[in-house]
Amino acid sequence: MGPLEVRDTDGKDCTPTVRKHRDLLAMFLLNAGRPLTAERLRRLLWPQEDGDRSDSLVRGYVGQLRRLIGQGTIITVSGAYLLNLGDGQLDVDRFRLLVDRGAYQEALALWRGQVLDDVDPEGERWVETRQLREELEELRLLALERRVQADLDAGRHRELLPELRRLTRQHPTWQRFRGQYMLALYRSGRRVDALAAYAVLRDQLDGGHAIEPDPELQLLYHRMLHDDASLHVSAGPPVLLPPDVADFTGRAELLKQVTGGLVVVHGQAGAGKSALAVHAAWRRRPDFPDGILYADLRETTAPTAVLEDFLRWLGCPAQAIPAAPEQRERLFRAYTANRELLVVLDNAAGEAQVRPLLTSCPTVVTSRSPLGGLPAARRLPVGVLDEGEALELLVKSSGRAADGALRRLARFCGGLPIALRIAGSRLAARPEWTADYLVGLLEDEHQRLDRLHAGDLTVRSVFAIGFDGLPEAARLTLRGLGALSAPDFADWVTELLGGQAETLVDAGLLETHGVDVAGQMRYRLHDLTRLFAREQPAPGALAKLADLALSRVQASRFPLVSGDPATAVATRDIRESVEWLAAERAFLVSLVADLSAARLDGACWRLAHLLAPYLERHRFLDDWRTVAGPAMEAARRSGDGLGEALILLDQGDLHLAERDWQGAETRLRPALEMFRSRGRAREVAHATRRLGRVHLELGRLEEAERALLACVEGAENQRDAAEAEQVLGVMLRRAGRLDEAADRLLSAVGRLAELGDRHRQADTLLELSAVHLAQGAKPDARAAAEQARGIAVRLGDRLLDAHALLTLAKVNRAEGATERSGELARAALQIFEETGDRQGTANARSLLALL
Repeated sequence: MGPLEVRDTDGKDCTPTVRKHRDLLAMFLLNAGRPLTAERLRRLLWPQEDGDRSDSLVRGYVGQLRRLIGQGTIITVSGAYLLNLGDGQLDVDRFRLLVDRGAYQEALALWRGQVLDDVDPEGERWVETRQLREELEELRLLALERRVQADLDAGRHRELLPELRRLTRQHPTWQRFRGQYMLALYRSGRRVDALAAYAVLRDQLDGGHAIEPDPELQLLYHRMLHDDASLHVSAGPPVLLPPDVADFTGRAELLKQVTGGLVVVHGQAGAGKSALAVHAAWRRRPDFPDGILYADLRETTAPTAVLEDFLRWLGCPAQAIPAAPEQRERLFRAYTANRELLVVLDNAAGEAQVRPLLTSCPTVVTSRSPLGGLPAARRLPVGVLDEGEALELLVKSSGRAADGALRRLARFCGGLPIALRIAGSRLAARPEWTADYLVGLLEDEHQRLDRLHAGDLTVRSVFAIGFDGLPEAARLTLRGLGALSAPDFADWVTELLGGQAETLVDAGLLETHGVDVAGQMRYRLHDLTRLFAREQPAPGALAKLADLALSRVQASRFPLVSGDPATAVATRDIRESVEWLAAERAFLVSLVADLSAARLDGACWRLAHLLAPYLERHRFLDDWRTVAGPAMEAARRSGDGLGEALILLDQGDLHLAERDWQGAETRLRPALEMFRSRGRAREVAHATRRLGRVHLELGRLEEAERALLACVEGAENQRDAAEAEQVLGVMLRRAGRLDEAADRLLSAVGRLAELGDRHRQADTLLELSAVHLAQGAKPDARAAAEQARGIAVRLGDRLLDAHALLTLAKVNRAEGATERSGELARAALQIFEETGDRQGTANARSLLALL
């Protein structure tokens, strides 16, 4: 472009100086990519002659030109000549490519003037010159227009004024330049001049052509006339997002799913929903060239106000925005229909806020509620950060290195992003503070929420936003839940405390935690939310919950430990009871501690006592130890001697389960004396039977036999007699009196079957199998073990099943089926290891070592 110029790869000027050489090269350039015959070249070089020149003369010129610009530059193809240039060697081709790529500044730098300005200055020698000049001029103006727009978007409107004034004079009817000139004047504070520039164009078009300016320019004029505030922004398409979150951490999988269609990002208060949405939107910014609209629906709750704001940012003049909400919705959908926009609606309280703002554009909504009333939405739940991510966020926000103190600080924040950022900001703002010092400030639960603040940002305010908007019933429910320390709880708990669980979930103050093994919906309260709830306690809530818990545990415990000889309990009832207790175990264990802390002593020790048989049966010894201590303290504080004696009895059972025989004896002897002093004959028998077991394990067989025979003879019901006979049978087996042992155990099996006590029946059958095996009665041993295993499978009791499998493994070993014995022992070992039964694990490994 510009005068003809040829340079080699080193920049050396190789431009031909002979006129015919220059004309010939111009022909090749104007017909780049097209073969030219010698006849065609002759007619182009001498257009006024009728063929007096010979083709050999043309060939001579071509040969001379080849020597000047390179032999391979002009090649011969099928008797014709073709200019052979590589990619990017012709400035016209490079110009076209750069404009197509959007590199307007670089393209314009190639422009040196009109094509072949020195060879065909008037553009009249060859029609190709005029055609190429027209094409390139259109491209040049397009590149110029877009480069100017980029400068306007970057805020360089004042610097552009001289150039745009010149362009509007050179191209008075090029309306894009006129609009850009008007916008540069307007943004430079020259609104009157901008309007006048429009009037000049309108007069020119009306006087010479009787037409109006383009609709786009008319819209710009009306927006200026009404001083549309959005015109003052000089950053291109509207990007209304808050600043990106500099210390954003984790959420890698969620980030991939945030944008696309209608997405609801939901979760508890402070979980980082807004941070996730904003960060994802900034990451995807290049995918939305027409902009990103953002509204905080907590600040502007009325959809009509948001619609007006969005429409103005999209260029709709204020006076053109209708007052009726329905009309605004339709106009907003029309404005967004053909644009590549993203809409982010932050902190939505409900579906009614969101529906009027939905268009065909991808939309991200953040809310504490999953907004179930938006059926087309894809929902992304946002929870707390895991331990590693929480530590990483603290490191980023505080500028401190990761260490033990920072890890402890992360645990105090419970993985809640808002709390982690506040803690990190406090450390960053106080370089003299150590992480240990801040940990010390947060150790006091009563002061923790007060300490978690950074400037005007507080954790308490995040919770208060949701709490203040709750109905009174929901507030009462949350206050009641604040008294609990359990990690999660079932729907029956929330129902008792007010029945507002879903309202609290929608407010971001409670999380759903799935359905448990008993088919109950479970909920979870974050530790910091619990502290907030405790600031406004609900008197009497814990006592009411204790009453219901005691009755439900007693009802579920009844099929397991019923002492009524006439009771026949179905296997299904036992399984349902076990499933409910399995689902509620962690909650009930925590409730014992909560009752102790609240000085509800009677309920505390009673609940612990009711839980003991279940915890013993399923070997939850850690939980049993956890409840035993507070229960004993509560019984002693209450001055209830019977309660103290019962807890001593439970502690004796715990030591028996732990095979701590001396520890069991130290608990059982005082319990026995306390029962005797109160005339509690049945409890005396229970304590005596347990002491008989202690005598047995310590090798005092005579004392054991006397104690157990006394229990059998003095039993007031079938259950007491059966349990005493079971232990007596074990004692007799240890003493080598196998026939007597078998008789006692068979008697106990019969009594327990009548009672419907499937668990103890299976236990006794396993003891009977061991006796038969010692007697050499292998078929009887197998029958007893298989019957016990059948009961275990029907009850769904894995630990009992493991004991049955191990007994069957011993039977198979005795029968010589070593391979089958190993299979059964390994199956038992796996269950023992999974359930944490150390004694069972040791027994299974001992048997495997013998195989």
